[in-house]
Amino acid sequence: MSAIADVARLAGVSKSTASRALSGNGYVSEETRTRVEHAAAEIGFVPSSIASGLATGLTRTVGVVIPFVNRWFFAEVLEGIESALISAGYDLTLYQLHDDPVRRQRVFDYFLARKRVDAVIAIGISLSAHEVRSLKGLGKPIVGIGGEIPAISTLSIDDEAATQFLTEHLVSLGHTRIMHLGGDQNHQMDFAVHSRRLAGVRRALAAAGLSHPDDFRAVPYSIPGGYSGALAVLSNPATRPTAIVAGCDEIAIGVILAARELGIAVPAQLSVVGIDGHNLAELFGLTTLEQHPSAQGEHAVQLILERLGPDAGLAVDERIGVAIDFVVRRSTTAPPH
Repeated sequence: MSAIADVARLAGVSKSTASRALSGNGYVSEETRTRVEHAAAEIGFVPSSIASGLATGLTRTVGVVIPFVNRWFFAEVLEGIESALISAGYDLTLYQLHDDPVRRQRVFDYFLARKRVDAVIAIGISLSAHEVRSLKGLGKPIVGIGGEIPAISTLSIDDEAATQFLTEHLVSLGHTRIMHLGGDQNHQMDFAVHSRRLAGVRRALAAAGLSHPDDFRAVPYSIPGGYSGALAVLSNPATRPTAIVAGCDEIAIGVILAARELGIAVPAQLSVVGIDGHNLAELFGLTTLEQHPSAQGEHAVQLILERLGPDAGLAVDERIGVAIDFVVRRSTTAPPH
């Protein structure tokens, strides 16, 4: 097998410079780093992560804890994290947390607490004070995505403000029969996303003097969930709403599909809005709030790298609001008269 000395000789640098260039530890110029990488590729040299870890105390691996891997939002965040970590020369180890408290404890107390990862990114998971203290006590930086967690930096949108804004948009168009299709209030996601989004809708309705008892239906956060819920809600012309605020874009897309099946024109007879910025939103002409989940993942990696860098002591833990964009398409208009 080729050795670091062979790489150094081919690149015309010292062994220590070649090692720094390939490990990312220590400064080398970009021109030198490129020359060393090309030399390593030419002779098939792959640096040993084990040896590097023994020398630096780092594994160059970030642990990511996540509740779902098959939901669009979480998959998009994960893609952003993976892309940013690979660009920075880090590996990713994924841990999917379930409702089982014993399994969760094993992940935090065994896998993450040991020297298998240098840092942790939590996606949509509210870490306990014990979990935060445990990881921080071992010198492992943590960043959260999806809601506020005391004592660590977190990235999130304001879920209540988001649905309030969307509802106000529908009110401004003249809608008075507005309904929210969102998550089950008895089976919350972490950070109470379901109840916050319902609260935003109700706040806007109350402010407009439009509060009514039939303002909510619980559905799964999926296209089939939105479809089946909308079939039930829209089947009676006497009681159906003229506008629906969906808990996410997938629910909204399901609503649009159900409306088509029932012969209800969107938006002439039914306006629909969503949240996320799903890659199918444009195809369905969906008006939505885009929260750019992939960019959230990239931002989380930037924060982690700052905490692993030489100026890590200067990093400040804070709640960071995620920029969202309101994109108006063809799924909203004034209500029918």
